Amino acid sequence: MFDQFKKIARAMRVPTVAEREMAYLNGSRDRIDLEYRQRQVDRGLFRKGF
Repeated sequence: MFDQFKKIARAMRVPTVAEREMAYLNGSRDRIDLEYRQRQVDRGLFRKGF
């Protein structure tokens, strides 16, 4: 019973800023795209408040 609750809680969890940044960087297609994305992350693209 608790295992099901843990699975549901894990599924409802919101990713952290660091996790979102890493997922964004991992989606790059080549070195140039990666460098572009790194500059966006460095400029605070994912750190802005909503």
